[in-house]
Amino acid sequence: MTSGAARTRSQAKSWIDAGHVRVDGKARKAGFALGGGEALEVRPPAEAPARAEPEDLPLEILYEDDDVLAVDKAAGMVVHPAPGAWRGTVVNALLHRQLVSRALSEERPGIVHRLDKETSGILLVARTKHAQEALARAFHDRRVQKLYLAIALGVPRAPAGSLEWAIGRHPHERKRMSIRSRSPRAARTRYTVLESFGTLSLLRLEPETGRTHQIRVHLAAMGHPVLADPLYGARKGRALPATGPGLSFQRQALHAAEICFPHPVTSTLVRLQAPLPHDMRSLLEELRSGKR
Repeated sequence: MTSGAARTRSQAKSWIDAGHVRVDGKARKAGFALGGGEALEVRPPAEAPARAEPEDLPLEILYEDDDVLAVDKAAGMVVHPAPGAWRGTVVNALLHRQLVSRALSEERPGIVHRLDKETSGILLVARTKHAQEALARAFHDRRVQKLYLAIALGVPRAPAGSLEWAIGRHPHERKRMSIRSRSPRAARTRYTVLESFGTLSLLRLEPETGRTHQIRVHLAAMGHPVLADPLYGARKGRALPATGPGLSFQRQALHAAEICFPHPVTSTLVRLQAPLPHDMRSLLEELRSGKR
């Protein structure tokens, strides 16, 4: 272990659980009681890379100029490197294609907003320092309009409406957000039912704020969670029937379909669209054929 390095209790436990700490040559559980005189051996796991590395990965570019580009992010792809996902990200692919510069950031060059790993669709990327600052301000000032499409469980009673539950970190589960947080922040999402199929519905969603997991939390709170949402869809939401379309859907059915933003140099409004991905398109075709 590096001399003088500060380690958290949770990190130490994770090392023990992974077998990086041995007592007299044997891996032990975190609760193992020491009697005194044992030989402790610590072999820390390899350190995370200090910076994102280029990787040759598939990447769909929707728009590109000297200042900004837009990517149609595939479901299952993380936006930028982080613990547990140091490779295979959008940033790794951008660096390989030399579409962004490390001068912007070692870890997140050009990233001004994010999409969840399993959410597909439009992701904006800044290519210059000025563009990064201008786009960050535009997001902060709510001058960026975003439109999502989701396939949700059930059909909302009202064909359109506004969801205005405040959102914050879940009081007990740190990976989840909640409308019952101890420190919530105002959040608003407008929705419209585009099509209904009895057990499922296609929703148009316009988040007016940018809270983490906002759409997913709001739809779950309404009782109509996003189909196949692993965090918010299985606990309180409506269940799918025993048979029928949607049972085998592999990821949360949420797609960032459109974005409108002021160009960071010209201030002209730029409106971009990302086509619905194959998995959601195929499910909708199956649902529509069942109505005929």
